[in-house]
Amino acid sequence: MNYERRPYTFDRVVRILFSVCALLATLYLLTILKGVLLPFLVAVLIAYMLEPVVKWNQRWMHTANRFIPVMTTLLETSVVIGGFCAIFFPYLISECTQMTEMVKTYATKQIDIPFISESIHRFIRDNIDFNQLSKLLSQEQWEKLIKTSISSSWGFLSSSLAFVFGVISWLVVILYVIFIMLDYEKLTLSFRQLVPHGHRRRVFRIFDDIKNAMNRYFRGQFLIASIVGVMFSIGFLIIGLPMGVVLGLFIGLLNMVPYLQLISLPITALLCLVWTVSTGGDFWLIFWESMAVYVIVQCIQDLVLTPRIMGKVMGLNPAIILLSLSIWGSLLGFMGLIIALPLTTLILSYYNLYVIQRIQQKQERNHDSSTDIG
Repeated sequence: MNYERRPYTFDRVVRILFSVCALLATLYLLTILKGVLLPFLVAVLIAYMLEPVVKWNQRWMHTANRFIPVMTTLLETSVVIGGFCAIFFPYLISECTQMTEMVKTYATKQIDIPFISESIHRFIRDNIDFNQLSKLLSQEQWEKLIKTSISSSWGFLSSSLAFVFGVISWLVVILYVIFIMLDYEKLTLSFRQLVPHGHRRRVFRIFDDIKNAMNRYFRGQFLIASIVGVMFSIGFLIIGLPMGVVLGLFIGLLNMVPYLQLISLPITALLCLVWTVSTGGDFWLIFWESMAVYVIVQCIQDLVLTPRIMGKVMGLNPAIILLSLSIWGSLLGFMGLIIALPLTTLILSYYNLYVIQRIQQKQERNHDSSTDIG
C-alpha cells in the first residue's frame, strides 16, 4: 500500500548530511583513540560478564556493599583460570608431542582405508607440509618459543619501554575492571540520567534492545558455548580422538556464532585419518563416533541448553552476527569485535523504531482513511 514520503526539504537534507558527517567523525575518532579505549572496553566487557557472579555473591553474603562480593568474584575467577591453565597446558604439551609422532607416521606410511581413494591422501600430503607441522607441534619447539619470548621480553625491557607499556596496559585493565565492578549500578544509572527527559522513552527503548541482545549474546551465548566446548572435549576424550580437548574447546569458541562450529568437521575428519594411520585402528569407527558426538552435543544444545538459557526470544541472525564481527573487526581491529554487537543492535533498533514502525503507522492511517471513505 502506498504511503506518503517526507519531502526532502533543505532542513532535512542538512540533518542527514550532519548525521553522516558525525558518524564518519566518530569512526575516525575511534580509530585514533582505539589504543586508549581498548583497555577500557575490555574492562567493561569483563565487568559485564562477571556482574551476575557479583550479584550471586551479594545474595549469598547478604550484603548491600559491593566491595567484598567484587573481590570474592575476582578471586574466584583467578582460581578458576589458574586451575584451568594448570590442567590444560601440561595436557596440551603432551598431546602435541603425541600428535607429532602421528603426523610423522601419516606423512611416511602407506595407507589403505576402505572407500577412501589414494588420491585424497595424495591431495592432503601435497597441500599440507607435515614436516613443518610436526616441528611446530614438537615439545622442543614449544620450549624454544617460551625461551624466545622471555629473552625478547628482556630485550625490550633493556632497550625500550615497550614491555613496560604492555605491563602498564594490563594493570590499567585490571584497575578499570575493579572500579567498574564496584560502581556498576551507579554507572548504569548515571548513563540513564544523562538522557534528556523528552527523549528518554525512545532512547531507553533502544537501550533495552541493546541490553537484551547483549544478555543473549555475551552472557547467554558465552555460557552455551562454554558448556558445548566442555561437552565436545569430554566426548572426544571418551572416544580417544587425538587433540580432542583442544578441538572441543575450539569448537566451543566457534559456537559463539551459532552453527559456525560446522566448519570444524574437516579438521575432525583429518584427525581421525591421522589417528587411523598411526594406530592402525578403524577409520570409519572413530569417524562415526566423532559424528555421534556432534549429533548428541547439538541435540543437547538445541533441545536443552538454548531453551533454558536463551529462552524463547530469538537473538540476532547468525549471518548478521558474523557479518557484524567481520565489518567492525576490519574497521577497528579487536576493539571493533567488542563493540560490533552493541553497534549493530543499535542500528537495527533505530531502523525498526524510526523506519519500520513509521511505515506501519502510515499504512494503518491510510487503511483507516480508505475504510472511512468506503
